[in-house]
Amino acid sequence: ALQIIFWVSVFGVCFSGYLSYQELFASVPGGFTCPAPGAPGTVFGYPACVYGFFMYVIVAAVAGWGLMKSE
Repeated sequence: ALQIIFWVSVFGVCFSGYLSYQELFASVPGGFTCPAPGAPGTVFGYPACVYGFFMYVIVAAVAGWGLMKSE
């Protein structure tokens, strides 16, 4: 079960990392803008995918640590 949790969280890190990059750093094609800080769809001024990224990183680290300790 710990391996499944680890690999699902690695996928989550990749997916939410990609979404976070697109929201924060990618250039937006003409007319399409990201929401301003504090706009609807943000949490404390950042998109929810940023918080998801950090949560998945924590879960992957804990699961990876558990896998290393179980060997």
